[in-house]
Amino acid sequence: MRSNEPEPITHGMVMLTPDELLQIRRLQLLLQRRVDSPFAGEYRSAFRGLGMEFEEVRPYMPGDDVRHIDWNVTARTGEPFVKQFREERELTLLLVLDISGSMRFGGGGRDGRTDKRLQLARVAGALAWAAISNGDRVGMLAFTEQIEHHLPPRRARGHAWQILRTAYAPPPSRRGTDLVTALERVHRTLKRRAVVCVLSDFVSAVSPDRILGVLARKHQVHGFLVHVPFEASLPRGLGLIELEDAETGHTRLVDAAALHGRERLEHRVDRIVRTGVRCTAVSTAEDPFHCLLSHFRRMERSR
Repeated sequence: MRSNEPEPITHGMVMLTPDELLQIRRLQLLLQRRVDSPFAGEYRSAFRGLGMEFEEVRPYMPGDDVRHIDWNVTARTGEPFVKQFREERELTLLLVLDISGSMRFGGGGRDGRTDKRLQLARVAGALAWAAISNGDRVGMLAFTEQIEHHLPPRRARGHAWQILRTAYAPPPSRRGTDLVTALERVHRTLKRRAVVCVLSDFVSAVSPDRILGVLARKHQVHGFLVHVPFEASLPRGLGLIELEDAETGHTRLVDAAALHGRERLEHRVDRIVRTGVRCTAVSTAEDPFHCLLSHFRRMERSR
């Protein structure tokens, strides 16, 4: 007897039903319309001048930026020389996506319009299509407690579709999170300077601070901490509450005072920022485009 359930469709290693593919297609059309708006201009402005490569040294001229003085050549010749750079026409954008079980949390409540997984897909899709529209290379590394999918950076619209599909697909069943291993993989494989965007709730058994700092010294790293309003609104003195771990399926009693309230959420963001990473908290109740625009504008103000 045949089941009435639709047969899943496999794209690479991502399993999707026809209904899920339809939902992704609708999300794709929405994102493309929004990316074709002033959002694309904000993206270009925010990342202007980040793809710089050394070209040559030349004699210093009045008005040159003293930060570009090549002290080795200056000491050897006795005359001041500066390094000259040229801007690459295209950037490399790598999206590091947390698709672990904890990203299923949220949705269905009055204050959260969606779960963390769908919000991550929206942010990842917006960044991917903005990069492609700007002529940039875009790639993806998706992880749980292991590396699940890896797309080397390319300038191809198919990449944007694959990224959205991977981010939106149901996460592997009961998979934990190993952010450190994922970031170490990025450090080993990404040879040229790039823009690295980490989309996660940053809930990891091992602190990622050290490897984030290492990456931030070589690349421009951005963190988008995806959370649901519930995580920032637990009142004090709530006592013990029963929760199910999305990554193990186990139910346990947890002291609400130890959960991520507003102060703890801000502390997580501050801790990430101290590693040299630009970080923005993205609530599932917020318009992801507004969050990204705010992030881009803060980048421009900090130049």
